[in-house]
Amino acid sequence: MKIQELAEKTGLTAYTIRFYEKEGLLDSRHVRRENNNYRNYSEEAIERLKLVKKFQGIGCSLAELKEILQDIDTNTRTHQQIIEWIRQKISEIEHKKEELDQMLETLNRMVEYRIALMNDPENANTLLMNRHPD
Repeated sequence: MKIQELAEKTGLTAYTIRFYEKEGLLDSRHVRRENNNYRNYSEEAIERLKLVKKFQGIGCSLAELKEILQDIDTNTRTHQQIIEWIRQKISEIEHKKEELDQMLETLNRMVEYRIALMNDPENANTLLMNRHPD
């Protein structure tokens, strides 16, 4: 199949697909060059790109994606190693969640303060004075 068809089936842009190919996420099982130098993608390319999107969705970097796909292709990691990697990813996401929760708390205090400034400036100053240090 041509790149536009692959793009439609995966929800990715042709540019993104070419980038992934250049970075080695797609190999000869997924794409071949025809005599006219056009790329011809296999059905396996669809599943491969869906897998890439899945791992990107959990915050994997390009380097991690390459490592994961290599592990999938060669089956080199043990179940225990995969479990440890998943636990590490969970820890990273929990840390990011804590940071986002702190950001939300700060933004909510900012909104509360601005609303108070508009409606009751004296109360706004009280909010500032009673703010709990983090």
